[in-house]
Amino acid sequence: MNKTLFLGALTVASIAAAASSAATLDDVKARGKLNCGVTTGLPGFAAPDANGVWEGFDVAFCRAVAAAIFGDPTAVEFVPTTGETRFTALQSGEIDMLARNTTWTFSRDTDLKFDFTGVNYYDGQGFMVPKSLGVSSAKDLDGATVCIQTGTTTELNLADFFRSNNISYQPVPIQTNAEAQQQYLAGACDVYTTDASGLAATRATFEAPADHIILPEIISKEPLGPLVRHGDNAWGDIVMWTQNALVSAEELGITSANVEEMASAPTNNPEINRILGTEGDLGAMMGLSKDWGKNAILAGGNYGEIFEKNIGENTPIGLARGLNALWTEGGLQYSPPFR
Repeated sequence: MNKTLFLGALTVASIAAAASSAATLDDVKARGKLNCGVTTGLPGFAAPDANGVWEGFDVAFCRAVAAAIFGDPTAVEFVPTTGETRFTALQSGEIDMLARNTTWTFSRDTDLKFDFTGVNYYDGQGFMVPKSLGVSSAKDLDGATVCIQTGTTTELNLADFFRSNNISYQPVPIQTNAEAQQQYLAGACDVYTTDASGLAATRATFEAPADHIILPEIISKEPLGPLVRHGDNAWGDIVMWTQNALVSAEELGITSANVEEMASAPTNNPEINRILGTEGDLGAMMGLSKDWGKNAILAGGNYGEIFEKNIGENTPIGLARGLNALWTEGGLQYSPPFR
């Protein structure tokens, strides 16, 4: 190909790619709010309170992204989705991002054409049973009836586990966590299986949580995190680096209580200054304001604050940090550098 024609074609392609990559952010700004997909209701992760205000771990990440874009954590519309409707909602553009305890898998990343922007909760699938069932291991569940959400990795993991252990089960298909809870408590199934964090969240709502146990087996890796559509890298960067800002903030000691003060003037830590916009202008690289990072942290606190407030050991959910501790504390939460 003629060099001039080649360069011309490359320029046209570059312009087209840039226009495509800016599409979601432009749509969100024009709409004046972020459309964020969440679960239909899982205490601690995403559920409306008595006044209809959504709150929870996943909700906090939606609010952080909205704050990074608009400087306003309330500029977000929460769209409840089930295991079967969540991907259609994202593919169709009904939502801009999905923050609904969704597992990062090969097929979802490639075949379904999604981009996972990071892991904000490292989890694994477990089993909950009534103490009265008298079992202490998932391998004792031969012939059990099992409540299982359809359209999830949980469904596939369950089949693999029972097959590999040469035991059988009877599935009881359910669509939402609320339906699973109702069926399980009514005795329609002996066992409820989902991510261990979801089991803890569900059990915390029971009138007698001590009457139910979560069995010791964790049968899968469930890296959970936000996801966006393929093909809009600029939008994916915003979601990804908002999450990274929250993780870095915890590591650097930036909290919802001190972020305003730390952002009022440059500190002696260049990494803090870059995140808060007092040095350089990382926001401009993503089409955002200089103080995008400060606004994201101010929305609900750093990663540790979000964890402890919504699902931590001092909440009814009662989850320990475990793998979700910072890398400096023996966990897996780790952010690339801001530079």
